[in-house]
Amino acid sequence: MHFQWYPGHMTKAKRMMQEDIKLIDVVIELVDARIPLSSKNPDIDQLAQNKSRIILLNKYDLASQQQTNAWKAWFEEKGYFVALVNSKNGSGVKNVHEVIQQACKEKIERDRKRGILNRPVRAMVVGIPNVGKSTFINSFAGKACAKTGNKPGVTKGKQWIKLNKNVELLDTPGILWPKFEDQLVGLRLAFIGSIKEEILNITDLSYELIKFLQKNYTGILAQKYEITEEEDPLLTLTNIAAKRGCKQKGDLPDLDKAASILMDDFRNGRIGKITLEFPGKDEK
Repeated sequence: MHFQWYPGHMTKAKRMMQEDIKLIDVVIELVDARIPLSSKNPDIDQLAQNKSRIILLNKYDLASQQQTNAWKAWFEEKGYFVALVNSKNGSGVKNVHEVIQQACKEKIERDRKRGILNRPVRAMVVGIPNVGKSTFINSFAGKACAKTGNKPGVTKGKQWIKLNKNVELLDTPGILWPKFEDQLVGLRLAFIGSIKEEILNITDLSYELIKFLQKNYTGILAQKYEITEEEDPLLTLTNIAAKRGCKQKGDLPDLDKAASILMDDFRNGRIGKITLEFPGKDEK
């Protein structure tokens, strides 16, 4: 499978972010805890040079706790300030205020020495499509001020959000980067739903997920669906179709429907807490 999705509004959004970065004190980048590196836009590193950086490992409730802790340590070693959040239920979101203060400690101290008091920290919130950025902002602000949706590309423009007298947030559209050098990155992004479903073959995608789970989480599909895991992912998906009553005319298994069920179960954590890449093995 070949993965690429970079609609025109992303080019415009990137230009807009380049213009706004001079107004910013700290860049808060949301990544998906299941794929912390593959969901981290390499263009942001260039964009945010000389700015304080915060990484939020979002959706940590869907990922392996052990691997998430390992990724947190990995990012901290690289000089990032890191927090674990679950934007959907608000877990860990309050801690982000403290992390912002830590990341901007030097800037706040510089302002104080110059006699500039109470100037709010300006934070740009960035992330790829469907990483939960708007949901985080709404949870962080305690009100619905950013549009949310479970499809990539909901936020199309920028907006400033005043949280309190200490922090102002600049919300930005979710952007990918023009070309995936490693197609494994594209595959992982497709797994979590950050690439538009319309351009994907969901059944082929499910075969790739089955292969990964059988290698790294042996037995998890057998346990979840009460099936026999076969070496051939087609046979495993056929078993899931049979167990879930996915049939088409002529009593044939409806593999597309079974694939949709599998992908939906994975994306919503119903198969288990699964991390798709590991520090020390998949790091760039």
